[in-house]
Amino acid sequence: MAKQEEYLRKPEWLKIKLNTNESYKGLKKLMREKRLHTVCEEAKCPNIHECWAERKTATFMILGDICTRACRFCAVKTGLPNELDWDEPQRVAESVQVMGLKHVVITAVARDDLRDGGAAVFAETVRQVRAMNPGTSIEVLPSDMGGKEENVKTLIDAKPEIFNHNIETVRSLTPRVRARATYDRTLGVLKKAKELDPTIPTKSSLMIGLGETKEEIIEVMDDLRAADVDIMTIGQYLQPTKSHLKIKKYWTPEEFAELKEIALSKGFKHCEAGPLVRSSYHADEQVNAAQANA
Repeated sequence: MAKQEEYLRKPEWLKIKLNTNESYKGLKKLMREKRLHTVCEEAKCPNIHECWAERKTATFMILGDICTRACRFCAVKTGLPNELDWDEPQRVAESVQVMGLKHVVITAVARDDLRDGGAAVFAETVRQVRAMNPGTSIEVLPSDMGGKEENVKTLIDAKPEIFNHNIETVRSLTPRVRARATYDRTLGVLKKAKELDPTIPTKSSLMIGLGETKEEIIEVMDDLRAADVDIMTIGQYLQPTKSHLKIKKYWTPEEFAELKEIALSKGFKHCEAGPLVRSSYHADEQVNAAQANA
C-alpha cells in the first residue's frame, strides 16, 4: 500500500514549471498592497507560476479569506468569517486596471453567514471593475449562495460576461467531497442563471481522481447540458494537504483528451480538459472560444 501511495503522488505529466520573474513578484506585491486575496494562492493552484509570471492573470477572491464551509478537497481556510469590506470592490477594480487585464475572474469564499451569500458585494465588484475597466470582460465564480433565486438574480443583474458555478464532483461523491453544497442545488443555480439571462454564458468545472467512473463523468456532462451550461472544464484533483481527501486515480492526458471530445459531442460550446486544468485556467481563451461557437 505504501508503494502504491508513493506512485500516486506525482506522475511525469504533472511536473510544474516554476517561474518567479518580475511579473510574478510584481503581481504578488500588488495583491499585498491592495490587501486582496487570490484563489491562486489560497487554494494552492498548480498554475500560479504560469498565470502570474507568463500570462499576468489572476483570480481575485473576495468576501475575505475565511470560508464558512470545510469542503474536503479545498485548501482555503475555514472558520468564522470577517466583517464585510465594502472598499474591497474598488481595490479589485484598481488592481485590474494596474494589471491591464482583458479578462478577470472574480470568485469568493462561501458566506453562509450572510442572508444573500455575499451577492451584493459580488455584484458591486462587477460594477466597479466595469466602471474602471470598460474593455475588460468579467467572469464570476460564486458559491451557491444558498441556492436562492434572488441571490443569483442580484449577480446576473450586474451583467458579468460569464456566470461560473462549479459542480466539483460526480453525484455519488458529492456528500463526501463537498460541505453543505448539494449536486442538485448546483444544477439549480446554473439553470436559474441561464433562465434569468439566456445571453450570459454559463460554465462549470469538474475535478476527477476521487474515485469516480467514466460513466459518472459522462452523467455530469449530461446533467450540465440539461441545465443549458455552455462551458465545461475538467481537471485532476490534487491533494493540497495530508488532511484532505486522498487521490484515488491520476487520469492520463490521453483520457482527458477523450473526455474533452465527449463533452464537445454533447453540445458544450467549449471544453478545457487536462491534468492541470482548473476552473479559471486560460479563462480568457475560454470566453473567446465560447463566443466564437455561439
